[in-house]
Amino acid sequence: MQEERIVERQDSQYIKMTETPVSKLIIMLGIPTTISMLVTNIYNMADTYFVSKLGTSASGAVGIVFGLMAIIQAFGFMFGHGAGSIISRRLGAKDFESATRFASTSFFLALLAGGSITLLGLAFLEPLVRLLGSTDTILPYAKTYAAYILIAAPFMASSCVLNNILRYEGRAALAMVGLTTGSILNIFGDWLLMQCFGLGVEGAGISTAVSQMVSFSLLLFMFLSGKTESKLSMKWITKDFSDVTLICKTGLPSMMRQGLSSVSTMVLNGQAGIYGDAAVAAMSIVNRICFFIFSVGLGIGQGFQPVAAFNYGAKKYDRVRGGFFFTWGAGEVLLGGIAIIGMFFPAQMVGFFRDDPEVIAIGSVALTAQLISLFFQPLSVGANMMFQSVGKNKVATFLSMLRSGLYFIPIILLLSRMQGLFGIEIAQTVADILAFFTSIPFVVWFLKHLKMLENERQTSAGKYTKRG
Repeated sequence: MQEERIVERQDSQYIKMTETPVSKLIIMLGIPTTISMLVTNIYNMADTYFVSKLGTSASGAVGIVFGLMAIIQAFGFMFGHGAGSIISRRLGAKDFESATRFASTSFFLALLAGGSITLLGLAFLEPLVRLLGSTDTILPYAKTYAAYILIAAPFMASSCVLNNILRYEGRAALAMVGLTTGSILNIFGDWLLMQCFGLGVEGAGISTAVSQMVSFSLLLFMFLSGKTESKLSMKWITKDFSDVTLICKTGLPSMMRQGLSSVSTMVLNGQAGIYGDAAVAAMSIVNRICFFIFSVGLGIGQGFQPVAAFNYGAKKYDRVRGGFFFTWGAGEVLLGGIAIIGMFFPAQMVGFFRDDPEVIAIGSVALTAQLISLFFQPLSVGANMMFQSVGKNKVATFLSMLRSGLYFIPIILLLSRMQGLFGIEIAQTVADILAFFTSIPFVVWFLKHLKMLENERQTSAGKYTKRG
């Protein structure tokens, strides 16, 4: 009876992922993910808001720690996106045993990676925050904040795995519960510990660490309570090293994207630090605002990922093509609309977080430039998600390196020399535009390839029907 219920649930999920209209399915999966990302970014912005009240140097510490969180998430996303993409394609092919093997392996790898970051980070705390771009005046705040983030690193990294496996299984609503609960708790914790108990930056660090542990516990409960197709157990950890290699290869685009994001944050902080703490604080605030806005488009894009992976595994190639076009169009409408509105209020948006004329002046220019770049991001990010989801790892890795690495780092170094502070303010926009044009030929090629595969599938199906 138990096995029959499991088979019935698996069949129901398969039908949902392969027969629900693509646009409807992406919205169904994208809305919970969007809500999760918005709430997560609201708590990041709450950290920025409360910490900024302590002064410009404390506000700069948020940007420093943001780079550290990107390092932790780089490992979590590598194992999470890597395993999630494989799991979704295996479920699309109805290979449930492999899904469990990859889920368990990636989860425990993330715990190990997070634990290693904790030990190494705490042992070399001051050199680490200096490497991340801390100035002498920002250093005391950054060290305090970073210490608590490092303590939470194992939970943060493994939560990325649990969240992404849930999404790739088509259970984004379950992932939303875990992430939003922790995020709301963090916002409340910031207010309680910083405003009521006066713990300052330490309160923000404690609140973030506790909220990450709560999110981890809730996400883990979804697996242990039998709400997922894939299971978690040490006995299911793979004994075949090629499985680990496959997870890492598939997740490499996410690793490169997040890892280079951390490196680019270090470079950005270093270049901005030449112009003082106000510049570091301004760029930190702008990045938080833009990532909050971008999370709307990214949430819809992440709703597309399980659709692409599952249907590619099920050989429903036309659904992958249709899903990409819908995701691209929806991203342009949503992000473009928000960008246009935001261009009327850049100073007010920056000033909300830090009422410092110098911070507002620097941040207003940078924010206006980055709002322009939102028009160019949906295609390049959607392309990267599509290639990673279907297992085209080399192309996905290359595209993931463009925005925050191959283009951004040399551009900011060049423009800062040529244009000074203004070059730093516009560097991300220039990188986004170049990434957009670089992505176009890869997208055109792959969409034609999918069309060819679909024609071949239909031709084979027609011949089989005639023989029958």
